[in-house]
Amino acid sequence: MPLHPVIARVTDRIRERSHPTRSAYLARIAAAGTAGPTRAHLACGNQAHAYAAMGADKDTLAAGRAPNIGVVTAYNDMLSAHQPYEDYPRIIREAARKAGATAQVAGGVPAMCDGVTQGQPGMELSLFSRDVIALAAGVALSHNTFDAALYLGVCDKIVPGLIMAAATFGHVPAVFVPAGPMTSGIPNDQKAKVRNAYAEGKATRAELMASEMASYHGPGTCTFYGTANTNQMLMEFMGLHLPGASFVNPGTPLREALTTAAVERAATITALGNDFRPAGEILDERAFVNGIVGLMATGGSTNLVLHLPAMARAAGVLLDLADFDDLSQAVPLMAKVYPNGLADVNHFHAAGGLQFLIGQLLDAGLLHADAKTVAGDGMAHYRQEPTLTEGRLTWADGPAASLNDKIVRPATDPFQPTGGLRQLSGNLGRGVIKVSAVAPERHVVEAPVRVFHDQESVKLAFKAGEFTTDTIVVVRFQGPQANGMPELHSLTPVLSVLQDRGLKVALVTDGRMSGASGKVPAAIHVSPEAATGGPLALLRDGDVVRLDAVAGTLTTTADLTARTMVRPDLSANSHGIGRELFESFRRSVGTAETGAAVVV
Repeated sequence: MPLHPVIARVTDRIRERSHPTRSAYLARIAAAGTAGPTRAHLACGNQAHAYAAMGADKDTLAAGRAPNIGVVTAYNDMLSAHQPYEDYPRIIREAARKAGATAQVAGGVPAMCDGVTQGQPGMELSLFSRDVIALAAGVALSHNTFDAALYLGVCDKIVPGLIMAAATFGHVPAVFVPAGPMTSGIPNDQKAKVRNAYAEGKATRAELMASEMASYHGPGTCTFYGTANTNQMLMEFMGLHLPGASFVNPGTPLREALTTAAVERAATITALGNDFRPAGEILDERAFVNGIVGLMATGGSTNLVLHLPAMARAAGVLLDLADFDDLSQAVPLMAKVYPNGLADVNHFHAAGGLQFLIGQLLDAGLLHADAKTVAGDGMAHYRQEPTLTEGRLTWADGPAASLNDKIVRPATDPFQPTGGLRQLSGNLGRGVIKVSAVAPERHVVEAPVRVFHDQESVKLAFKAGEFTTDTIVVVRFQGPQANGMPELHSLTPVLSVLQDRGLKVALVTDGRMSGASGKVPAAIHVSPEAATGGPLALLRDGDVVRLDAVAGTLTTTADLTARTMVRPDLSANSHGIGRELFESFRRSVGTAETGAAVVV
């Protein structure tokens, strides 16, 4: 199938825009690659330090002829999604030996859980943790003793941070190894109803706690289609997972077989063999366009609109919000997974999942079929799904038809003809809105604003009964320079209750929303942010704002030209729960539209 003209046009635009930076990047990684296996250039003392604790593998490592795989792990047992990684180093070392290779844990990276920090001061470190992860992974790989790398990470900032590191060490092949989603708990919509009831005082804290514990109940990724599971989708669309690896539950024979196969593949694609696949060559403009297509087709998390530009910059590729918007107009929404539907990711996977969607998008000319991947040349590999037959891992063609058309549909009969995200621009700045979960009648909201400077003030106003008419809630000074750009997901129950009462409501903010949010229209990532003099700092209570996701505009009728910008005291954002350590990050972070990054 010929490539869709919009996909081709956007890709060409990205390629042209990125030519200087991408060319310089490719030259750097080519120079690093031509140096050959790095261990041969290390002094004997350097190597002895690196191999001292490796027991039976020491002689193999010292000989320098077998591939040595570096493992960068985000393991901790506070994140349910990362707890399964505890046993992976043992599995990986054993698999490497059988494949004629060696493996070492190169280093660990921090991995915070947004579910724990949501609505708490620690959330102000969340976005910055992505750059810390990139830095930590860079330190791990700086030992320069690895022929390939395995990256163990799943959740919100972890995968983007690891990609930034993998791109920076682009001469080293990279395979991303998932851990899989937890088994299904109580339905996500039932959990949301209890949250809303608690916000209205109609449910007790004990009832809320029981509901939450029944939802988040075991090892694996949370089962809604938030940022963590969007990351997993992205790794397949960008060709960095093995095909079909994303949504296999932890602790199953198939999950372990896929982990073993990832090790074997990493050993095969080093410069020591005949199928060298450095990460930087895979992470080209085609990979990023394919990733954005997957984001639109599945109604994925808005957080990736921040992460993808930062990830791409690490590989010399420059993305713009207009790229997301144009691709969204060309790509149909083909999946309904909570919060965009009632299904969770386990239901999505059983209904045909990524293999069905990738096959459909390839047939429609909506993906770069010729993209390079860790599995081989071409995205056709990702039409296949893994199975275990008498203990042997094989791949076969995925389903050609949806197994549940309430969850996944073909490109010719989608849930809606366009994707899940829109760019917004106007006299209040530039931002994005996720529309896949928002009812069409709520795509345009025009109302007076109530202006707040923190989430807690919104909740107090709600409890005081102050929201009685149509309202656009503006929460400003939530951008990366103001306080690290926390997610404002804890406002979702409040805004949902107001919407359920029949009011027209919306959120406008220079902060973020969780990947699990979506039923209330929200203009997020508004840039320039209020703290740097953006127009949101000029708004006053009662100003009329229009959020129009159909036209892609965010405007006010108020005359802002004669106003003085509000400059609140933000000193409280600079200390407590580790915030002191990130002052330099707040001073040097980039804008939301370029990825809100510090290190790229």
